Order: sequence, then C-alpha cells, then structure tokens
Amino acid sequence: MKKLVWLALLSAVYGNAQWKIAVQKAEVVRIETELASDKMEGREIFKPGIELASAFIEKEFETIGLFKFGDLKTYRQEFKVKGKSANNVIGILPGKSRPDEYVVFSAHYDHLGLKADGDDKVYNGANDDASGTTAIIALAKYFAQSHDNQRTIIFVAFTGEEVGGFGSKYFSKNINADQVVAMFNIEMIGTESKWGKDSAYITGFDLTDFGKILQQNLKGSKFTFYPDPYPAEQLFYRSDNATLAAMGVPAHTISTSKMDSEPNYHQVNDEIETLDLDNMTQIIRSIAISSQSILSGKDTPSRVK
Repeated sequence: MKKLVWLALLSAVYGNAQWKIAVQKAEVVRIETELASDKMEGREIFKPGIELASAFIEKEFETIGLFKFGDLKTYRQEFKVKGKSANNVIGILPGKSRPDEYVVFSAHYDHLGLKADGDDKVYNGANDDASGTTAIIALAKYFAQSHDNQRTIIFVAFTGEEVGGFGSKYFSKNINADQVVAMFNIEMIGTESKWGKDSAYITGFDLTDFGKILQQNLKGSKFTFYPDPYPAEQLFYRSDNATLAAMGVPAHTISTSKMDSEPNYHQVNDEIETLDLDNMTQIIRSIAISSQSILSGKDTPSRVK
C-alpha cells in the first residue's frame, strides 16, 4: 500500500512538473494576439510597425532568459537592405554537451503592412507568419524550462521574407552551415491542414530523413507529419529555409497552409479570429516533442545533396 501511495505521489509531482513546462494555449493566444494586433500595422519592413514587433520579440527573449547570438550585444542582428536598416531577432540556448552543434527554430515576423484604402487597412498576418513567430517564442520558453538540450538551440525571427528573404539570407551567410544540424522553419500553422487537425506537412520531405525522424519521435501519438502536398508550388525553395538548405543543411519548413484554398492568404482578413488556436497549440507541442532526439544528439538528419 505504501509503495502504491508513493508511486501515485511521484506521478502527481512529475505530472505537475510536466504541465508547468508544457506549451500552454494561454501563452500562444497572448503572443499571437500581440503580434497580429492592429498596432503592429502589418509589420512591414522599414516601417514603424515592424519596430514594435521586433521590440516585442526582443522583450520575450529577454524574459525567457535566452543568450545573445555570437558577438551580438543585443538580440538584434542588424544589416542593410538597399541602404535601409533592418534586423533579425535572435536568441540562443547553449547546448550542454554539444555547444558547437546548432539546431535552428525560425519564422519570419514581417508581413505586408497597410492597404492604401478601405475600412480595414491592416494586413495583420495572423497566420502569415505571426503564427510561426508565436511558435518559436513558445518553443523558446518550453526548451528554456526543460533545460536539457545537448545541442545549442538558435531561435531566430527573420525580417524581409515577404520582399525577398533578406533576413534569412543574411543570417545564413553569417553562420557556419557545417555546424547547423537541422533547421525547423515554421510558416503558417494557424489553420488546419488538408488532413484536418493534428497534422502538418514538411517541405522537401524526401530530400533528407528529417521528417522521418520527427515522425518516429511522435510514434504512438495522434499527430502526423506528411510530405508537402503542393510540390508544384515549390515551397521548399520559397521560404526562409531555402538558403541554408542550399548549403546542405537539412532545413525544412513546417506548415499547415492549404496553398490551393487559403481564403485569407495575403488578405486583410488574415486575423486572429480565423485561426484554430487549439490546433495551433497542439502543433507547437508536437514540434517540441518531435525535435527531442535531434536536440539530445541521438539523431542527426542527413544533409541535403
């Protein structure tokens, strides 16, 4: 009897500890609501709204306790685009036993800005890509609390994706690609995929064994990662994963966007009310679980040839 009571107590304590570090829907809603708010004015590069978004992400990274990247003195990786100032936002969690091996979690935080006219002028970009940016902030908090990553995790919010992928290109040129073990780029996960809830797809699925590793880590769960069902769209080459993938990194984009039937894609109607936040939270949790063997060093995805 005493043994059963003790086991029950251990289970309760462990379960409570796990609950505390789980990705919480309330946090997902809080972050998404801020990033997709009207005050961000559509987060267009070079405009005041994107400065507000950058400041918000920087504050989140600071609150979580992320470290600075490389020689950066702040979370901002600044650079010029056609003579104008722009910046990515980067924070890291150093690896315990393999600090020189990097796993990148990324999303772009820029969007389309404001329409010239109309009652609703704000391209809120709730799905594109406040959802992905919300995911990397939530994952940063989760992994910081878990505190068991053996490889270094780099969290980066890219700017300039909507106008040519400038942020990811600059980042990729300023990191040693040979040290990057994998890249989880997260783009538009706020709506259900073509398979419904508890599912997402991975671009370039067959180019490495990255997707197979993720799915193996989810064995026994109800969540499924599928190959990209829209090969004609060339999505593997169109998002922020592309530059590092061209350098051989198993860099893939995770998405649920139905590219043949997303009514709010690049529309002012891409607002938080159109998102399935329960499903989005589950996707973020599944990404966290699916990455565990890569973060621990147990698995190393094959390189892109």
